[in-house]
Amino acid sequence: MNDDWTVLESVAEYETGWYTGGYDLVEQPDGTTKKYYWAELPPATVVVASTGEEVVFVEQYRPAIGQTHLELPAGIVEDGESFGEAGARELREETGFAAAGVSVLQRMWVATGALRHERGVVFAEGLTPVERELDDNEFISVRSVPIERALERAREEPTNDATLEGLLLAREEGLL
Repeated sequence: MNDDWTVLESVAEYETGWYTGGYDLVEQPDGTTKKYYWAELPPATVVVASTGEEVVFVEQYRPAIGQTHLELPAGIVEDGESFGEAGARELREETGFAAAGVSVLQRMWVATGALRHERGVVFAEGLTPVERELDDNEFISVRSVPIERALERAREEPTNDATLEGLLLAREEGLL
């Protein structure tokens, strides 16, 4: 199937410190050509962290949409890290909890109609308090929600895809 789609040209039109944007000029299966625009972001991890009784959330303002969200801890996977390693690091930095164990619940491509962005959802357990290490652009409050209310609370607006996906995956795996 993929052989019927030929990329004739791939152009990065702009680059920022956060993402690259551009297009692919593609020959479609019927022989016509079309530009397909994309934004490429580095891989990210989302962490469902459980104390056994509560799920750890962070609350932060999201300038791109002008809203404050209660969401799962998340962040960029740094060079050389796995999704699990990045999840454990982001959890520690953002919430001040170290995890005794982490496991990857799912890897997925996000918004495939417009993004080149892979996400890993990680489950973390065996949490112990440690010192937080927030980045200079992170203004985050840590909030815990009882497991039995976590999904209900996450569905209250405003909400986001990563939080809902993470909680649903963890619940499906019988972890929440």
